[in-house]
Amino acid sequence: MATDQQTFNSGYSEVNGLNMYYEIHGQGKPLVLIHGGGSTIPSNFGKVIPLFAKNRKVIAVELQAHGRTGDRNADLTFEQDADDVAALLNNLNIDKADFFGFSNGGTTALQIAIRHPKMVNKTIMGSALAKRNGVPGWFWDFMKQAKLENMPEALKAAYREVAPDISGLQVMHDKDARRMVNFKDIPDGQIMAVTVPVLIIIADKDVITPEHAIELWRQMAHAELAIIPGGHGEYIGEITTVTPDTKESEFVVPMIEKFLDKPNP
Repeated sequence: MATDQQTFNSGYSEVNGLNMYYEIHGQGKPLVLIHGGGSTIPSNFGKVIPLFAKNRKVIAVELQAHGRTGDRNADLTFEQDADDVAALLNNLNIDKADFFGFSNGGTTALQIAIRHPKMVNKTIMGSALAKRNGVPGWFWDFMKQAKLENMPEALKAAYREVAPDISGLQVMHDKDARRMVNFKDIPDGQIMAVTVPVLIIIADKDVITPEHAIELWRQMAHAELAIIPGGHGEYIGEITTVTPDTKESEFVVPMIEKFLDKPNP
């Protein structure tokens, strides 16, 4: 298959009873991309994969009930997503990688660092939530009343474009909403035990508050922090943020590559 003049491999792998879809772009050191809630590989990372793949082997996944990946008779959890990604990498014979998770994917990337630290070289957490107080109060009220018709049209269209069965859209929406309603704080001790280098990125008009990003930055031994002008996901060209004026130069790819290229402490 080709995208932006790049060929890539895609496939399915059996992980923890789930048929998980993944793509591999480019060559080099492995960088694993983990999408956010209600999203797919192209809707979150379509704009930046060709940029990362110039220098790296990019492994992009679709998580339980999202995009082309199957579902299981269980609610979504960040811990399970982390274990699923780890199992996929085992199946692909990748014992260590860098991870970049966006939004819910950033929380999953944090859980991978907590649960599978030996697999992690470095972690980038984009707009990631670790505590309930990391978002404004309205967010939780909104999630309690979440309805499919209020989901951004661009995300719905992106799901329908790739999903083998579009009736799964409602299931994905409801499971994502339920996961957030039931979200519990990640304990301080677990966050502070993360010793791999971490780059925390949020936008200044993000859902995640700057105070939350700063708190996470202070809690991890080898963390760096970047607050980028814009809205949630704008810094990677997430599909709901793209406009005719969107430019590659606005994305954080060079910053991430600089972080990844530094020697580990």
